[in-house]
Amino acid sequence: MGSSSGSSFTVLLCTLIGLCALNQCCGVGLEANVTAQLFVNASKVSARQIPQSLFGVFFEEINHAGEGGLWAELVSNRGFEAGGQNIPSNIDPWSKIGDDSSVILSTDRSSCFDRNKIALHMEVLCDSEGPKICPTGGVGIYNPGFWGMNIEEGKNYKLVLHVRSLNAINVSASLTDSTGSQTLASAKILASDVSNWTKLEVLLEAKATNHNSRLQLTTTQKGVIWFDQVSLMPLDTYKGHGFRNDLFKMVADMKPGFIRFPGGCFVEGEWLRNAFRWKDTVGPWAERPGHFGDVWNYWTDDGLGHLEFFQLAEDLGAEPIWVFNNGISHQDEVETSNISPFIQEILDGLEFAKGDASTTWGSVRAAMGHPAPFDLKYVAIGNEDCGKKYYRGNYLKFYNAIKLAYPDIKMISNCDGSSTKLDHPADMYDYHIYSDANNVFSRANAFDHSSRSGPKAFVSEYAVTGKDAGQGSLLASLAEAGFLIGIEKNSDVVEMASYAPLFVNVNDRRWNPDAIVFNSAQAYGTPSYWMQHFFKESNGATLLNSTLRSDSSASLIASAIIWKNTEDDKHYLRLKLVNFGNSPVNLKISVQGLDLNSKSAASSKKTVLTSTNLMDENSFAQPNKVAPVKLDLENADRNMDVVLSPHSFTSIDLLTASTISPWTEGDDSFYRSSI
Repeated sequence: MGSSSGSSFTVLLCTLIGLCALNQCCGVGLEANVTAQLFVNASKVSARQIPQSLFGVFFEEINHAGEGGLWAELVSNRGFEAGGQNIPSNIDPWSKIGDDSSVILSTDRSSCFDRNKIALHMEVLCDSEGPKICPTGGVGIYNPGFWGMNIEEGKNYKLVLHVRSLNAINVSASLTDSTGSQTLASAKILASDVSNWTKLEVLLEAKATNHNSRLQLTTTQKGVIWFDQVSLMPLDTYKGHGFRNDLFKMVADMKPGFIRFPGGCFVEGEWLRNAFRWKDTVGPWAERPGHFGDVWNYWTDDGLGHLEFFQLAEDLGAEPIWVFNNGISHQDEVETSNISPFIQEILDGLEFAKGDASTTWGSVRAAMGHPAPFDLKYVAIGNEDCGKKYYRGNYLKFYNAIKLAYPDIKMISNCDGSSTKLDHPADMYDYHIYSDANNVFSRANAFDHSSRSGPKAFVSEYAVTGKDAGQGSLLASLAEAGFLIGIEKNSDVVEMASYAPLFVNVNDRRWNPDAIVFNSAQAYGTPSYWMQHFFKESNGATLLNSTLRSDSSASLIASAIIWKNTEDDKHYLRLKLVNFGNSPVNLKISVQGLDLNSKSAASSKKTVLTSTNLMDENSFAQPNKVAPVKLDLENADRNMDVVLSPHSFTSIDLLTASTISPWTEGDDSFYRSSI
């Protein structure tokens, strides 16, 4: 955790100014009347292009991020497989409508799907007439989804289910409130011959809105019905690809240069038997067996599978980075001498992504609706496995096999090469940091002295954690902002960086904090989410040399870039400034070698992320309590004075005189036009 001030005076001061909820917040300095100078050198000699994919996102199936989150499937345990292959089995969260005298539920292994044999057996003991009359509304089963289904008036929902019965069936499919008393949508399912497993589809149009709804399947007809693979999807997913619109948009708004998937520890598994295996996640959704993610302890039906992750990357316009299992979990490992089958599995997965439709696995992808190969350039060989007994040996086997088959693929090692040279070949090395705010802020210079030759860093997981983080605090976001400015300034040796985790469903908070918080119907960004928006224009921009002089340099950090606004097709000088201290800073800014547009004062803006308390958080009630605020910049000029608020992140955009593309290697046209 962060350092303590160590004196009652310091604690009292922090309390009085209202900016420190915890003692360690004050460890960032107690200076007063701080002055500083920022010198920006826009000459070609000092300029450097930032990688196009420097800042991106990392998706892990954690906190029900996909299952019950980004993946829009509303039914939980759609195939009744979550209870395991032994029967009878638990069908949670499916529940019975009616009592034991009217309906009996059990499971058997009679499904028509070879990879998921469990089906629900429903024996109805009552009837519409005779001695045992079914209760009004019938008997059957219901599914509440993932802590309630979000059903909205006027929207359509596609119900797909597989049924079997020795008799004709008359089943009512309905969407209701959580008690079943209010009907939001309903349809009759009538079928005369379902003696063999039959796929049925029904469109349900909601007549009302309820954010805590459930799906019901009921009947008043005596007999036995088997159900399997029951799915309910909203029709308005992003491009029909199955992604929940609001959550997809929040990620897209970050303009990520890449997306790393599907984990994380989710890839490893606590045991290899429960690791993510891509071949079990392709093909029709109903035929996927699903699996228990034993690290984060919940079942996934794997509707969000290998193809869907690549589709997500494509829809975001982000580089896909596939993290795969290298024969190592948290608890068991495959010896290097026995790793060949695991290597073949990954080569097949690469063929699925990159092979044309004539290849074995490329044809599987094409049959799933994506005939064109995906543009996969990066893979990570394992996750956090460096130092484990067989990692180096396994890594080299994977590296050599992939390099032979796909020489263009860049490979990422789990071993940190920031201070010590790697003892194995790699295109990049993984770097993770989870720590208190002071430590994360201080890591802004972590790569200042890293070797400028050899593998580059992939900072695939960073975040402030512990007391400083709360459930997503301003303090955490400011520390992370300082760290990212350091990453930006060292982007010659850091190729990519992403915050972790990306999503959390408030009903299953396995990790804290997270960037995007959601429930069935709502979502908001934490301060760390909004902080990342300050960097979304940095990908592919031009980094300028900047020098900060201050009597409080330990709590200030700054960077300068030139970026192109695609909305107005103009170029801007962006200054990013973090004041991690608890006093205002009078900053004098001087920009050399760059002309500003004559309309710069009117077009230039200042954006500030701050709040009245360091531990302020956002919530469903106050989703924008800590969010960027745009302000006019009245004194915009190459030389100007700016006041930086205590504990703030400020971005200043100045309209430049240039109307052409920023400088890149071998092209000095930008500087010819603007100096």
